[in-house]
Amino acid sequence: MGTIHILPEEQIEELLRTAIVGRIACCDHGEANDGRPYLVPLAYGYDGESVYAHSGPGRKLEFMRRQPLVTFEVDEAAASDRWRSVVAEGTFEEITDAEARAHALRTIYGDGVIPDLGAQTVVFRIRLTTRSGRCETPD
Repeated sequence: MGTIHILPEEQIEELLRTAIVGRIACCDHGEANDGRPYLVPLAYGYDGESVYAHSGPGRKLEFMRRQPLVTFEVDEAAASDRWRSVVAEGTFEEITDAEARAHALRTIYGDGVIPDLGAQTVVFRIRLTTRSGRCETPD
C-alpha cells in the first residue's frame, strides 16, 4: 500500500485531456428510479472547460435532461499502488447549434473521421464547475 496525495492541477488537466473513457454519474429522483445514481462509461473529448460526448436515446439522457447536475470521473492505474483519478462536478447541456456541435465533435474525434451519428444521436457537453484529483504512489 502506498501514500495517497492530492493531484496537482496540471495533472488533473492532463488526465482529463488524455483519458479515453470517463464515467458519468447522474441521478433521477423520480419514483421509477428510487433516487439511485446511475453510473455509465463513455468515450469523450475535453477542451479545458467542458467534457463532450454523444449518445443515442436511453436512460442516461433521460436522467440528465431531468436533473442536469452530474459527476464525471476519469482514472488510470499502473498498479494497485500507482494510480491517479479525477472527479469533477458539472452541468449537462444538449448541443443543437451547428457550430457548437461541430466544435464538440472535433473535440471528441480530433483529426479523426467523424462518423455518421444518425438523426437520434444527441451531442452534449458537461460544463465542469469543480475538479479534484487524488493519486497513490508506492512508499
